[in-house]
Amino acid sequence: MSLSDASPEFPLELDQQLCFALYSTSLAMTKTYKPLLEKLGLTYPQYLTMLVLWESDDLTVKEIATRLSLDSATMTPLLKRLEAQGYVERVRGVEDERQVHIRLTDAGRVLRQSAREIPMEIYCASGSDINAMLRLRGDLVRLRASLNDYLDD
Repeated sequence: MSLSDASPEFPLELDQQLCFALYSTSLAMTKTYKPLLEKLGLTYPQYLTMLVLWESDDLTVKEIATRLSLDSATMTPLLKRLEAQGYVERVRGVEDERQVHIRLTDAGRVLRQSAREIPMEIYCASGSDINAMLRLRGDLVRLRASLNDYLDD
């Protein structure tokens, strides 16, 4: 869609902005996760990192950062804290020592079982039906892809 295709009337009121709806919803979402994750001793970014590792263990810091749309420098302190908690280990690459591989420990794999109820808790907190949540998720994934495509042009 080009600017010429868009409606000429875009209000500048805060509550009419898509960006604010997304931002404030994201804040509410992380606040909802907070008490659930505190039981596991995880922050929200640590939880997202663990989700990536539970999907595919033994990834480089760069691979995890890319998956989470973060930069590698942001990941380093987060991963050091997860290592201090005993959930991951950081291992230098054999062929390239600049690469750091992140591997789950036994405790990190066990933690996955403790986290199994979190998605259902969030679903229940949403007060929505599963089909609406799946549609919303799909819409957000498409929106993210469109915005990333726009930024790449």
